[in-house]
Amino acid sequence: MPPTQQPDLPPVDGRTVLDSRDITRALTRISHEILERNKGAQDIVLLGIPSRGVHLASRIAAKITEVEGAAVPVGSLDVTMYRDDLRLRPARALAPTEIPSEGIDDKVVVLVDDVLYSGRTIRSALDALNDIGRPRAVQLAVLVDRGHRELPIRADFVGKNLPTSLAEKVAVRLAEYDDGEDGVTIR
Repeated sequence: MPPTQQPDLPPVDGRTVLDSRDITRALTRISHEILERNKGAQDIVLLGIPSRGVHLASRIAAKITEVEGAAVPVGSLDVTMYRDDLRLRPARALAPTEIPSEGIDDKVVVLVDDVLYSGRTIRSALDALNDIGRPRAVQLAVLVDRGHRELPIRADFVGKNLPTSLAEKVAVRLAEYDDGEDGVTIR
């Protein structure tokens, strides 16, 4: 199925809450906040959660490199097999987990995702990290926090807090993944 026809995403119509410039500003702010909290880029590893989190992690890494002049390792962490709702959702293809060659042991791992909702994806990511190594600390960066947590999980870095009703859908579109321009819509 082509990326623009993801079954779990609403159509592009709806109210735009973030456009391309807003997303760029949010990622720039998140990048600076990561650097400030960690006193620089040393020992930071960014792991994006597929699929859009991987592209967001790459963008944050590029901004950190721009500011610090040093590259930050970026990887991806597929959490599909760690989810507690596998039997409740349609089957989906596994995305690659790519851990930078430096590994994650004794590093500050920043998990990056597009939308924080129930917290279950992040719980799955924490379980997956346990199988890979032992980071010194784990932090969470999300483009959108829409509330409605089911688990005690909170993002360290948020692009936009977006209060929503349970009936509303939030759709994040990224040029790299969705063959178009960036945007976040709600409907």
